[in-house]
Amino acid sequence: MTQQAEVSQPRIPLQDRLRQLLDGPVALDKRALLGTLYAEVSRYETLAYAAGWNDALATVRRGPRRDGDA
Repeated sequence: MTQQAEVSQPRIPLQDRLRQLLDGPVALDKRALLGTLYAEVSRYETLAYAAGWNDALATVRRGPRRDGDA
């Protein structure tokens, strides 16, 4: 259910999100900044992984490709 909520959120490019974190109104100490950056990158990796699985499942549902379909 959490993945559904994350997927429905608008996607901000990773560089823009990192810029928001670095230039945000609250100054973070090094440990907090690294933890936040790690969480953001992990979230983007998870979304990319899920998107890859969705693409793979869609391909399987269409059935095997035939030589004449190319």
